[in-house]
Amino acid sequence: MTIRLGDTAPDFEQDSSIGKLKFHEWAGNSWVVLFSHPADFTPVCTTELGLTAKLKPEFDKRNVKAIALSVDPAESHTAWIKDIEETQKTVVGFPIIADADRKVATLYDMIHPEASATATVRTLFVIDPNKKVRLSITYPMSTGRNFDEVLRVIDALQLTDGYTVATPGNWKDGDDVIIPLTVQDPEVLKQKYPKGFTAERPYLRVTPQPNK
Repeated sequence: MTIRLGDTAPDFEQDSSIGKLKFHEWAGNSWVVLFSHPADFTPVCTTELGLTAKLKPEFDKRNVKAIALSVDPAESHTAWIKDIEETQKTVVGFPIIADADRKVATLYDMIHPEASATATVRTLFVIDPNKKVRLSITYPMSTGRNFDEVLRVIDALQLTDGYTVATPGNWKDGDDVIIPLTVQDPEVLKQKYPKGFTAERPYLRVTPQPNK
């Protein structure tokens, strides 16, 4: 199954490190970062889950819940969490889906046969409170994810949901933003962008971030 941006994230019920979990019910009205890792007790995955655990305050500020997944059983997750906490000096405060039957991995197309016939690749989805998929990124097994980029995109998505703006390349929270080409009426421009804007070209209009 191919999941595209704007699709409703498929619901599922599956075992996890915190017991049986119904995904949509668990997500509630939060944003969700759902990410898969190839296997428990592996080095890159250990650092990734440690980073995710340390980012809990940043996720909380953005109303984001994290949830991980691999095809290992719940007992393995529980034992591995102890290793993550000890080696990464953190507390794992999010669940890990135990997808032993690969039901969720298949639903979300997380197994890429040319990379591995059995293990999930490093797939990551950002899902909004309406259960819509807003971002999907897939990394190879040998490359750990950049979680600063995940936070950056969530900031951009939440900003552009609230204001009629777009974010330029390498944008970070607080940087100037772009006025979409759909906004042309001079009165609307004054209303929506009271801080004004600069236009190097008619199609390239830059304005200060509206919520700063």
